[in-house]
Amino acid sequence: MAQVEWFDDLAIGMRFRSPEVEVTEADIKRFAAEFDPQPMHLDHEAAKATLFKGLAASGWHTAAIAMNLAIQTRPFGPHPLIGAGVDGLRWTMPVRPNDRLHLVGEVMSLTPSKSKPQGIALVKWTMFNQSGEEVYTFTPIAIVPRRG
Repeated sequence: MAQVEWFDDLAIGMRFRSPEVEVTEADIKRFAAEFDPQPMHLDHEAAKATLFKGLAASGWHTAAIAMNLAIQTRPFGPHPLIGAGVDGLRWTMPVRPNDRLHLVGEVMSLTPSKSKPQGIALVKWTMFNQSGEEVYTFTPIAIVPRRG
């Protein structure tokens, strides 16, 4: 695949794959303690009595992990990931302690701006666990610079 640096280098159907990351119990509890302090994210015993039937990462923790993996993947080369919003954000399965996650992105839509040196790229990102099960999806509305 050609190196992607600009909006003009992208093509519909182009795919990206991130490195893998392991989510530990300590990671889950640390994030939850600061940002989503609910029992299903902080306490094994209390979590058993919830819909999750056990300790699970906060959905926002899952989203933050996905963002980090998308940045590591560098779908727009040296350009930062700047968005105008997100479509299709879905938590499809809980993330558990010791899950190993990776992200796969596919370019779904490309719309060049008529008035600015940029375009809008829709990349559908799907995060999978070590068993190949989908745990999260999101489609950011990315603003990507065009060649001068």
